[in-house]
Amino acid sequence: MAETGAETEIELARRAAEERTLVAAAARGSKVAFEQLYRLHVGKVYGLCLRMTANVATAEDCTQEAFVQAWKSLPAFEQRSRFGTWLYRIAVNAALAQARRRGESLGEHASADELAAETLADPAVANDGALRDLEAGIAQLPAGARRVLVLAGLYGYSHQETASMLGIAVGTCKAQLHRARQLLDARLNGKEVAS
Repeated sequence: MAETGAETEIELARRAAEERTLVAAAARGSKVAFEQLYRLHVGKVYGLCLRMTANVATAEDCTQEAFVQAWKSLPAFEQRSRFGTWLYRIAVNAALAQARRRGESLGEHASADELAAETLADPAVANDGALRDLEAGIAQLPAGARRVLVLAGLYGYSHQETASMLGIAVGTCKAQLHRARQLLDARLNGKEVAS
């Protein structure tokens, strides 16, 4: 039997209510509730950190840092946004802070081949050549363009939100996103890109 729109909306509402309950319990100090929130979000947070840093070890550090910071800050979380949105913002800040601490541009040390191999170690995804090419193409982008593409293009943040997170002008954000898409298209389709 096919799902109807109403069933999908009901399921989404149920999940949102469950998450709000977990957030409230975790904010009161429940480690069990926070562990459930961790399990719900760790894959997406790690994916965001990995795409931001293009470095597996740094992404793991950023993921851990994001959850530690979230645990510490949870009592102050006002639930004006979804927990996941708040957590992803913490993860972005963790990735940027890691880069500043290490004095490196995000992702400059990781090769696209290493990133693709480690990212796609899951056999369910490993056979998908298009996804592998996409991940490798994203990893090869210049750090600024990659960060904007990840936040605005993949995670759906607005230009204003992305610019604010990265500390750049909105116009720069738009230009970086356009450039990232051009470079990614060229890499995926074997085209030359004008400098």
